[in-house]
Amino acid sequence: MNSRKEELEKFRKVNGPVIDVRSPSEYYKGNMPNSINIPLFDNEERSIVGTVYKNYGREKAVIQGLEYISIKIENLVNKLFEALTDYKSKNHNSKLEEPILKIYCARGGMRSQSISWLLEKYNQRNIRLKDGYKSYRKWTLKSFHQEWKIVVIGGKTGTGKTKLLKLLGENNYQIIDLEGLACHRGSTFGGLGMKEQPSNEQFESLIAEELNGFKKSKKIFVEAESANIGKCKIPQEFFSQMKTARRIEIKKSESNRLEELINTYSIFKEKDLTEAVIRIKKRLGPQRTKIAIESIKNKDWESVCKSVLEYYDNCYDYEKTGKNNIKTLDMTDIFDDQTTLRLIKKYMKS
Repeated sequence: MNSRKEELEKFRKVNGPVIDVRSPSEYYKGNMPNSINIPLFDNEERSIVGTVYKNYGREKAVIQGLEYISIKIENLVNKLFEALTDYKSKNHNSKLEEPILKIYCARGGMRSQSISWLLEKYNQRNIRLKDGYKSYRKWTLKSFHQEWKIVVIGGKTGTGKTKLLKLLGENNYQIIDLEGLACHRGSTFGGLGMKEQPSNEQFESLIAEELNGFKKSKKIFVEAESANIGKCKIPQEFFSQMKTARRIEIKKSESNRLEELINTYSIFKEKDLTEAVIRIKKRLGPQRTKIAIESIKNKDWESVCKSVLEYYDNCYDYEKTGKNNIKTLDMTDIFDDQTTLRLIKKYMKS
């Protein structure tokens, strides 16, 4: 038999490309990370089949679905085999078992069954996910209810929190770069130079996948955040743990912070920077807004950063993650990695 159905845990362990056969809109809302969307129906076709099912029953819906599939079978099969070939090419040195196609739809029903049946006709081994994406979604949400040993890295804007987090990751500490996963730095300037943000559901999946690769006995470092990073919201259960976690508060001089901000934001276009300032003009006030915009035009980056620094410092006073167990680390004028790591290691032992 060339096809079988498996629970999520076994499905994940099988070697092969993961194929999401749901419509593009379903896929965008949330999917198994690194899966490939090869939809059985496009968005409009799915809507029509669903309407037929609701008004006329399953049999009529199946007939309507078959009409759509009949004209695209060759294209579907080609895409499925291309995905398998690409996977084999990228993993040609792998010592794992021969890869097979891993298929899922919304609930493990007709769409994944149809693709599985089609692959069997081509004598291609495949595996279907029992209960489909629904089972993966349950697994994702369940992961946030587990207890994790979180350490929050805090500090005012420009203290280099993100750089520190990445340095820890490069040195085999367990980290979750929430801003990286959200494609946003969490401020009015946060989207500059970043890719489009994922849907909130997909953001949750990305966090869950990170957690799945960690040892629960070891600490996980995250950057202090508000509940929302751009349009993405940190899962409530995980955010609650962040609020009561141990916290390293990074302190740096104003000159250090200004240098960090200048290096980060001076590379962006005048138009984008001006629009970001205008978005917070009510909070900046007319005087600081005017100074910031004029400074952007004149490429006076120090004045730009100074004009918004007070605003960000005031915002930071309202940020609540991990403030119950704080240890401040003064890292003014400390820029070399080894000294930074030594200080962190010393903190973790205290």
